[in-house]
Amino acid sequence: MQCLMKVIKLENRQRYITKVYILKIYTYLYSYLIKGDLLGVNMSYLLSYCMYVWLILLPVRTSALNEEIEVLVLLPKNNTYIFSIPRVRPAIEYARTRLSGDLYPGLNFTVHYENSDCGNEALFSLVNRSCMKKPDLILGPVCEYAAAPVIRMASHWNIPVISAGALATGFSQKDKEYSHLTRIAPSYLKMAETFSALFEHFGWNRVLLIYEDDSEERNCYFTVEGVHSSLHVEGYKVDHIVIHKDHSVETDEIIKDIYKTEVVVMCAGADTVRDIMLAAHRRRLTNGSYIFFNIELFNSSSYGNGSWRRGDKYDSEARLAYSALNVVTLMRTVKAEFETFTAEVKKSIQRAGIGADNANVNMFMEGFHDALLLYALALHEVVKSGSSKKNGAQITQSMWNRSFEGIAGQVSIDENGDRNGDFSVLTMTDTQTGTYEAVFNYFGVNQSLEMMPRITMEHFTLRERHWTPGPEQPDQSSGGLGVSAVTGIIVGALLGTALLMAFYFFRKNYRITIERRTQREECDIGKHRQLREDSIRSNFSAA
Repeated sequence: MQCLMKVIKLENRQRYITKVYILKIYTYLYSYLIKGDLLGVNMSYLLSYCMYVWLILLPVRTSALNEEIEVLVLLPKNNTYIFSIPRVRPAIEYARTRLSGDLYPGLNFTVHYENSDCGNEALFSLVNRSCMKKPDLILGPVCEYAAAPVIRMASHWNIPVISAGALATGFSQKDKEYSHLTRIAPSYLKMAETFSALFEHFGWNRVLLIYEDDSEERNCYFTVEGVHSSLHVEGYKVDHIVIHKDHSVETDEIIKDIYKTEVVVMCAGADTVRDIMLAAHRRRLTNGSYIFFNIELFNSSSYGNGSWRRGDKYDSEARLAYSALNVVTLMRTVKAEFETFTAEVKKSIQRAGIGADNANVNMFMEGFHDALLLYALALHEVVKSGSSKKNGAQITQSMWNRSFEGIAGQVSIDENGDRNGDFSVLTMTDTQTGTYEAVFNYFGVNQSLEMMPRITMEHFTLRERHWTPGPEQPDQSSGGLGVSAVTGIIVGALLGTALLMAFYFFRKNYRITIERRTQREECDIGKHRQLREDSIRSNFSAA
């Protein structure tokens, strides 16, 4: 950032010096005309000379960035979202002030904040705002079902869209309807590269994906979709289990599927993750025979924050269970500028009425700050080339396949307009206190996996399984009852009939909370997607 500021200040100084020389030339010519010293000079020669000077200096004049930019921010007003307007607005204003002040003095952003909710409200807000004046830039939305129609419309209108959301795999297909989308935060598919690197490094072959689905925003669905897409394409055996968010967790059914795999990857609420880990620990599945992961990208309770402590009688047991749980999260970098940014944003968030405990800076705040910076860099290049802010396609292409210094560190956008992500794998390194530390870092730019000093390789090495569960074998003895074989068959038949009837009424009166991956499920999910006009055409269910 400091290097960028020096370059821009140098350009501004050169433009200032040029303006001074222009003024001196015009003053010189004017003074001679007033004095009459040039009365004998051919007037046509004088005009030609002035035109020559103008043509020489014209490129310098047009390179200056003096633009009025209309920005439309589409985010939820509801503070239950960690990317709500009150949370993200301070970060955007922080970037706007710096850009208009130090970096590009002639660049003025007029920012309009509109409610997107996580549905059709985003599209309605875009249309209503565009009836008055179309924006030059759209920031957001974050939610997939809100982002899809907005990005389609913006691409049709030739308006660049930069989002720290819209992370689902479907948005990677930008050749048609998502052509103007730039993702300033790493997508779920980029995150999945971390698992691909780990599977290749340790030689794992089978994975069970467990995710919690609310059938509305479907955050964990899209998260796990990225992992599924990446590992399935590479030839690994991938199975999955769906847990309905508002229903109790049937851990017995989940354990049966864990027995059949090697690696378990979860995306669920913190309590759901805890229930599964406790159940696995009680069946001695956390002794190294299976590898467990939890995905926690946004430090939000909806993704399972990795905390084992609840203040109940199971805390000690949960701490031991979590010693086998690894967490995949975004890698954090620390620099002085980011600390200043964090302090300022936290103050603004708290002034907006959000408590200190919920005022932590997250990737959405960082992302939308960097989004404004990225747009300014691209706009500057486009204007220098002779185009204008109305050329949304050219500005979008200028934002792709480049790197720049963001508020938290280096930001790299690939040739498809998606940010390369850096991720960390955290593991409990102190089983007494239950604290986690990074043991792996994955760098998306060069797709490399870095091992940290605190890593224990045995923790990620599958141990030999001495027993594989299978169907229970029937007892061949009479149990000392002295009954005949015929009597045993009759009694068994009666008991079996009673059990079948009981099971029938149980199935009739209670809903099963865990769905198997069957043809009926795929059909139902397909119908659900088709009913959503703003479907992003995900292929996970049909994989």
